[in-house]
Amino acid sequence: MKICHGCRKEIDPPEPLGRKAVCPFCRAELRCCLNCRFFEPAAYNQCRESQAERVLDKDRANFREYFGFRDSGPSKGGGPAAPARDRLDALFKNS
Repeated sequence: MKICHGCRKEIDPPEPLGRKAVCPFCRAELRCCLNCRFFEPAAYNQCRESQAERVLDKDRANFREYFGFRDSGPSKGGGPAAPARDRLDALFKNS
């Protein structure tokens, strides 16, 4: 499932994703850092790809070679950290 960074709605982006592709709902540019699988706010230059060039405008379309649309699954399960978080909550629960 692909989700637009602008409106957070599920979309079906075209393959291959062109630089000028936009979200059909909010018209946000799709080929940008905020939609990329390598985007990580805590990483150096906010990118986990070590060979990628620095991009300042994370919400604007760019020419990055390493772009891959981020897969955003349903958030119901809490992700892979949910079981560990549940165990910590049980350990430190106030009785």
